[in-house]
Order: sequence, then C-alpha cells, then structure tokens
Amino acid sequence: MDFLPISKEDMKKRGWKELDFILVTGDAYVDHPSFGAAIIARLLESHGFKVGIIPQPNWRDKESFNIFGKPRLSFLVTGGNIDSMVNHYSVAKKRRQKDLYSPGGIMGLRPDRATIVYCQKIKELYKDVPIMIGGLEASLRRLSHYDYWDNSVRRSILLDSQADILMYGMGEHQIIELAESLDSGIPVNEITYVRGTVYKTKNINHIYDDYILLPEYRKSKTDKITYAESFLIQYQNTDAVTAKILIEPYGSEYVVQNKPSLPLSESEFDNSYALPYMRTYHPVYEKDGGIPAIEEVKFSIISNRGCFGNCNFCALAFHQGRVVQARSHSSIINEANKIVWEPDFKGYIHDVGGPTANFRFPACDKQLTKGACKEKQCLFPAACKNLKVDHKDYLNLLRKIREVPKVKKVFVRSGIRYDYLIYDKDDEFFKELCEYHISGQLKVAPEHISPRVLDKMGKPGRDVYEKFVKKYYEINGKIGKEQYLVPYLMSSHPGCDLKAAIELAEYLRDLGYMPEQVQDFYPTPGTLSTCMYHTEVDPRTMKKVYVPKSPHEKAMQRALIQYRLPKNYNLVYEALKKAGRGDLIGFDRHCLIRPKKGENFYPKKDKAEKMTKKKRTIRNVHSKKN
Repeated sequence: MDFLPISKEDMKKRGWKELDFILVTGDAYVDHPSFGAAIIARLLESHGFKVGIIPQPNWRDKESFNIFGKPRLSFLVTGGNIDSMVNHYSVAKKRRQKDLYSPGGIMGLRPDRATIVYCQKIKELYKDVPIMIGGLEASLRRLSHYDYWDNSVRRSILLDSQADILMYGMGEHQIIELAESLDSGIPVNEITYVRGTVYKTKNINHIYDDYILLPEYRKSKTDKITYAESFLIQYQNTDAVTAKILIEPYGSEYVVQNKPSLPLSESEFDNSYALPYMRTYHPVYEKDGGIPAIEEVKFSIISNRGCFGNCNFCALAFHQGRVVQARSHSSIINEANKIVWEPDFKGYIHDVGGPTANFRFPACDKQLTKGACKEKQCLFPAACKNLKVDHKDYLNLLRKIREVPKVKKVFVRSGIRYDYLIYDKDDEFFKELCEYHISGQLKVAPEHISPRVLDKMGKPGRDVYEKFVKKYYEINGKIGKEQYLVPYLMSSHPGCDLKAAIELAEYLRDLGYMPEQVQDFYPTPGTLSTCMYHTEVDPRTMKKVYVPKSPHEKAMQRALIQYRLPKNYNLVYEALKKAGRGDLIGFDRHCLIRPKKGENFYPKKDKAEKMTKKKRTIRNVHSKKN
C-alpha cells in the first residue's frame, strides 16, 4: 500500500508508462476519505484505472500541469474540499491568513476560482484531452449562480472553465460510469446520459425525457425576480427520485443538468471508505509542517451523508441531497480499529458523524420511493407527522465504538440537530450523549431567536431550543456533570434588521451569556438564503425580504451580539440610537451599555422595570446550577 503517484518517478516505480486519469486538485494531497480527491482517485484505482495526482500546481506555469504528460482518458479537476473563494476570503472579503489545506497552512498556493484557472491551463497544453470537473466548487456552481465576490450572477462554471463534463454531488457513481464510457471509446461529447452530471450542447433534440427549461441566462443575470424563479426550480430538483432534467439556455448553447445520481447503497458507501487510504498527508509535506486540515479529521469517522434538516443558509441539500445515507456498523468499527493503531492515537475518537451527527436514516419511509417533499421541510416550521425520530441505531453504534480496544473516549462533535433530539420521547440517547460523548461542552446551532429571522433561516422556534436547553441541564444535573452549551449564533441573515439583532442581544443579556464567536452570514452559492440576499425576495413566496448589506450595518449587528466588549461600544451605541432603543442605554439592569461620559441620561420607568418572570426562567434554564 502506498500513495498514488504525484511525480513521473512515482509512475516509474509502479512500472507505468501512461496514466488513464490525471487528477488536479487545489488542495495538498491528503490520502484520507475526508478528502474528496482521495475518494475519487482510490475508487478509480479499485476499478483498474491508473491515476496520478497533481496537487496545487503552480498555475502561473502551465508546465506544472505537464509533469505526467498526456492522460489516456481524461484530466479530472477540482478546486479542493471547499470553494476556493471561501477558502481565500472572509465574509468581509478580506484575504484570509491561513489555508488549512496547504502545507504548513500557507496561503496563496491555489488561485482564486481554482477550477476555472486549472482547466484553462490544461487547455493551453492539450486542446483535445477531455476535462471533467467536480468537487464542491463545481457542484454548487453547476448552473447560473449568484457570486458574492463579483456581486453578480455568473454563468455555469462548466462554460467558464471550458471543461467537457461537470460532476455534481459526491461523485462515486458518476466517476465510474464516466470512466468506463471513455474507456469503451465513447467520445466525451456523446456522454450525455450519466446521472449527476452536467454537459453543454448546441441543441436539445436528443433529450426525450421530461425536462424543465430554465430562464435564459442573460435574463436571470439582469432580472432578480427571474433569477429567484430560476433558483427555486434548481433547488426543488435536487432529489434523485423527483428531480427532472434542467436545461439552461445561453444564447446559441445550452447547459443540461441530468437528474441527480442515486444515493449510495450501504455496501457502496462502505466500499468507498474501505479503500486502501494511507490516512494522512503525503510525506513530501513533512518538511513544511504537514497539512493542518488533517488534524480535525484524522481521528474522526464519517458515518453518514445528506441532511433532511435543510437549513436555508446551508448548501448541503444542493450538494449531498436531503436523503440521508449511512455506513454500516461493521464498516465504521473496522475504521475505528484502523485508527487505534495510528502512532499518535491517544485513545480519543474525536467525532462520529457527518453533516448532522444524529441522522442515520432517511426522514421517513416515503423518501425512499417518492423522494423528499419539494415544498415541505422535515423539521420546519415543525416536525412533519411522517418524521421518524429514532436514535437507537446511532446509540448502538456509539456503544460498539466505546468497546473497541484502546478507545478511551468517543466524542460527538459534528452538529447535533437539537430539535430532532428533543422530539425523541426516549431519553436514553440523550442521557448517554451527556454521560459519555461530550467533552465539557456541547455546540448547538439555534442561530437566532427572532421568529422572522428563524423563518428565513428555516430553523425551529426559540421555544424548541429552550426546551432542549432545559432538558440538557436536567440530564447533566442527574448524572452529576457540569457541562455547558455553546450556541452558534448568526448575524446579518436575510430577514434580520436592527430590531431583530437587538432582540437577540436582549435575549443574551437575560441569559447572562456572551458568545466568544459570531458568524456573519456568508452568501455562498447553492443556498436559499443566498438567493434571498441577492434578490431581496423569498423565492418560495416572492415576498420582499429585508436584507442587511452595508458593511456598517452588518458590523452593528455583529457588535450587538457581543455588546459587552469595549471595542464594540460605539457600534452598539449607534445601533441602539438608530433603532430608537435608547432605553437600553443606561445603568439599569435591563440596559445593554452605559451612557457616554457627560451625556444627559433620563431613564424611562416603563423601560427600567426588573426582569420579568419569563426572563428569570430563561436565565435559570441556562444556569449551570440547574
């Protein structure tokens, strides 16, 4: 067992004169199943194809794409595990200082819009070699999409990259069917039948299946309502059972999105994670200090894919779909038995989960035959009556991993969907989660408490969160543990104005809690929230949505969540004055900040009352003494 070739010398050691596929990636080469490039490369290898990898080529020198020569079948291109623009820039569009997927965390080893740049360089070298693109960057940009960094609607990345085929979703089914088609001699421009792929064509006469014709790109680019209509169609056609073929016109050319790939069967999922991974980064990076991203996943286990939680600001539904797929217990235990023999393993499995740790099966039996509902969500605004709430399988899995020799502790650090957990009438999993699988604190994501903001987020109401919090502390009290909750909160989401931001600040005041970190809403491709951000309408209803867009207002909203920090005083003061909430500036217990020095201050009695019984209850619910 060894790493796949990254140089001509590696090829010679294997006795290879030619590669079938050359995979170009924006990440360093980490041969671990948490890295998409590793899964695709190893899967191709398992089917008898010769694969080499060019990790983070120097895009300024086209010869760095030529180290293996010409592949027999195709180049494969991915921007990496995350979108290259998200990798490079914060939500404030400031350049990040570190790239966790590069040697030593060095920034600048991949270009902006890496997929496009890599394809263009390959085309300069080999005009006649097929290029197939995939990964998150390609998947979320497969059709016209709003681009936050350009502040405009960009066309399909398939056109901008000049690639021949785009694979969207996770890619295991697609890559093998494409590889076998190319290997059988079928020209790449005739491979128009593979599910989970996107291709371009001059005419659509060959399409006999039902399809939906999307608005022409130029209209979507210039008309926000048209874009909202187009995006909603895209969003509602991500399910393998119900989706139709989508066709987007671009002048005299069409971009065609085939139906999504079918979910992996349990055995197929197991197989993807049983391939001969080295489970670490290539030794060539040792001199640079290794690849930081491996630290988060080296002793973690992915157990599932897909998410029926379907938060509006998350692109998971667009990429992995809403139907949950899970690995078998035996597959996961086998991986745990490999992890314990790692030289630096200390006895702790850091995580067993996925997009949502406590989802192990589809939301309901109906999803298996009729697909996920197009116009309904499983958990929002309340739990669907068909929702199957059951943690027994996940609980049994965690118990088995706890029994693996050399394992001292198994943590759950993936997102726990707290509303799904609280809907479970059986508290057995909740109790064992608190007793065995939390390391002092549990991170959950209520995101906000204002009803109008939660509605745009697709998150449950504040009452559901408070019910969860109460039970969490009750259980910890009974087992004699002091463990805390760390709520993730988001500022500046569509629907959130200053009044809603102040509402959240008052809630935090009543808890006596101030978060250390706040996530400002980041408009990334593939989410309903991003569509709202761009169009200022909810595409599901076409009703107007308030969207905070100016950097200054976003700074005020973020500051309100951390109103106690001295550096935020001026922003909080300005926000309160602007919202007509001067009653929160003063010396009373209900106030957020004190007046400025020398400022005349006249407290209003009706606003200076003591905390209500409800507020005291909220604080008590969150108290560690509870």
